[in-house]
Amino acid sequence: MAAELRAVALPTPAELTALLDGIATSIVWLDGDGAVLHLNEPAEDLFGVSRNQTIGRAVRDLLRSNTELEGVVSRARAAGAQYSRREIPFEAGPGALPRVLDVTVTPFDPPGRSGGVLIELADTTHHQRITRENALLTQLGGSRAMVRQLAHEIKNPLGGLRGAAQLLERQLKEPALHEYTAVIIAEADRLAALVDALLGPGQPPRKEPVNIHEIVQHVGHLLAAEAPTGVQIERDYDPSLPRLRLDRNQIIQALLNLGRNAIQAVGEHGRIVLRTRALTNASIGSRRYRVVVGIQVEDDGPGVPVELKDTVFYPLVTGRKTGTGLGLAVAQDLIGRHDGLIEFDSRPGRTVFTILLPFDANEPTAGT
Repeated sequence: MAAELRAVALPTPAELTALLDGIATSIVWLDGDGAVLHLNEPAEDLFGVSRNQTIGRAVRDLLRSNTELEGVVSRARAAGAQYSRREIPFEAGPGALPRVLDVTVTPFDPPGRSGGVLIELADTTHHQRITRENALLTQLGGSRAMVRQLAHEIKNPLGGLRGAAQLLERQLKEPALHEYTAVIIAEADRLAALVDALLGPGQPPRKEPVNIHEIVQHVGHLLAAEAPTGVQIERDYDPSLPRLRLDRNQIIQALLNLGRNAIQAVGEHGRIVLRTRALTNASIGSRRYRVVVGIQVEDDGPGVPVELKDTVFYPLVTGRKTGTGLGLAVAQDLIGRHDGLIEFDSRPGRTVFTILLPFDANEPTAGT
């Protein structure tokens, strides 16, 4: 008996868009001319636009300055085949945080037409950040071990230097010459104290309620006094931040180290921004918090050299001929004593170091 053939009703455009709206990842549907037919709600959130503003417009208007993403879409459309790329940097617009996307472009024709594609964009920023922060925490542990060894190596010759100066002072019959040995002894003592404070075993912070903006403002004044006249230092504060329990001196030192690096980066002319924000649902390594404080130091210098990005928080790692390579390592250690972390994002023209600090009473969310 011959099988009876039945006509299969194709889904209508309304049914197709309803199907796309039910997908959790960001979806953008293009026609054969590269105009936007539809984007679902996650895509609206990703691009910061509404579908009513976008439907019918060229995809390049939606992608804006994201040339790498636009290139992926163009290659897939030209080949007429599925094309995927992982870990593409993405910026939704001015002021938006940079993200990382996995992108898949698949041929998908609209009813009665050809050349259409679906762009699926999976936001992997959070996963990337957790991986990176865990690596930074691992670096912090390694840095502390290196720092302790370095402190030991520095303090030994300092002790010998001081002892030799004392012996020399006893042998000198001319009282006026004692001034020079006193300088040697005083400087040896100062360096030993500096090693104890910055490179020695970490002491628990002496926490007290502080206004984080008073600290940032104080650091801003210090940096303004050190910076060349062609460097602008701007402030962008979130006034909603409450007082925090912190070791004021340790936070000032960490922030100063970041700020001085920024001054070195911009040279004689540039722009540095000191910014504070409350960041919700943020992670610090494997711990996830409802709210953390973010203190950012942004500069428009040339950026962190690519070859240093994975090791920039290690002691003695520096991209400057006259640098000691201790500033970032010390800053990371000081923030680590507050259960916080320093992370960074850098490219030529925009480098942002962000200090993440949990509120004193802010417990990690359940399940982390």
